[in-house]
Amino acid sequence: AKLSRFMFEGREIKLIPTAAAFITMNPGYAGRTELPDNLKALFRPIAMMVPDYRLIAEVILYSEGFEDSKNLAQKMVQMYKLCSEQLSQQDHYDFGMRAVKSVLVMAGALKRQNPDKSENVVLIRALRDSNLPKFLKQDALLFQAILQDLFPGVEIPEHDYGKLREEIEKVIVDRKLQLVNPQIKKIIQFYETMEVRHGVMLVGPTGSGKTTTYRVLAETVSNLHEAGISHPFYQPCHYYVLNPKSITMEELYGGINKLTLEWSDGLMAITIRKCVQDTSEDHHWVICDGPVDALWIENMNTVLDDNKMLCLANSERIKFTPFIHMVFEVQDLAVASPATVSRCGMVYLDPEELKWLPFVTTWLESWSSKMKEETKDYILEIFKKYVEDGLRFVTKKCTQVIEQVEISKVTTLCKLLESLLFGRGGPDFNQDTQKLHILICTTFVFA
Repeated sequence: AKLSRFMFEGREIKLIPTAAAFITMNPGYAGRTELPDNLKALFRPIAMMVPDYRLIAEVILYSEGFEDSKNLAQKMVQMYKLCSEQLSQQDHYDFGMRAVKSVLVMAGALKRQNPDKSENVVLIRALRDSNLPKFLKQDALLFQAILQDLFPGVEIPEHDYGKLREEIEKVIVDRKLQLVNPQIKKIIQFYETMEVRHGVMLVGPTGSGKTTTYRVLAETVSNLHEAGISHPFYQPCHYYVLNPKSITMEELYGGINKLTLEWSDGLMAITIRKCVQDTSEDHHWVICDGPVDALWIENMNTVLDDNKMLCLANSERIKFTPFIHMVFEVQDLAVASPATVSRCGMVYLDPEELKWLPFVTTWLESWSSKMKEETKDYILEIFKKYVEDGLRFVTKKCTQVIEQVEISKVTTLCKLLESLLFGRGGPDFNQDTQKLHILICTTFVFA
């Protein structure tokens, strides 16, 4: 109608002919909606084509200061192609453009730190450090093989995490937990992912040690800061845990009261505003501990992007500081869209690596004051002897009404033993060990 002023949703506004609206979309999966036809007709569609990864990688590598970037880009793109074809299909794997870009940026940072190292080694380390954390046990082996094929004869030195590793071990021991190598490795991988991505997902079933991982790391970087070791990442750390699925969308992000038209802030907005107002360089981790679902996570897209903006419905924008990290603690990403998966760094905690034994050892040590050393060893011995076979039997031969992870069966076993042995009316731990061990054994069989 070429009007200069027109009515829009009940109020008159003026039209500025130079203002333009763009819609970027890649619909066709959960959490994204198609445009309605009457709106679609008013926009001119432009189809985009698949980007040329090799060329993009080459240009970024040049700009990060690599000289042999043509060959390296070729090898890298080949590697991602092989990974997407050869490795198992997991919900949390993503070998798209964002993954490539984060590796390139990481490679650039490594190149500047180690100007004397060969470019092959630098790129391999970037590829390894940013991809290994998310792989399952068997995929990790395959990935190492692919790397060796693409870069024949290049030896990658293991990185030395002197102070960091010592401090992690000290924190674990202080928390009266067991030192398990795979877990320490995961904590270090989590730390490395945190350095390159501001959105990190800890993926793994219940009892695989997700919570312990971030708590230990938080304590470690705080301690290293107190010890006065200068490193940009070693700062005091505060974390805020919330479960986004336990509340409605309005309670999470804020909403407008329909009656009074007042704006009320949501939990996420309040937490992040509090973090942003802190002017020091302390770390703030906002931890979303709960299942990811297509609705609430899609609203985090601008946060997890390079924009680092939380955009609220009252058109307020909160810009993140470099010290705020979003951490998601999830069991799986079955309903997350590709947009979400590609925006986050993934650390996968495989329960096969940690197993249940560390839990039992920790549990036993908490009761060690009540019993003699040989009794403790005896209990541990029967655990080692029978539990693994028992679990295998249950998975193969029995019908389980409710599926459980292995560690929760073991937890229940420990709880039962605890109430029967260490509760009121339990056996006397000072009696003759022969009699006592028979009692313990029968109780164990029952439990």
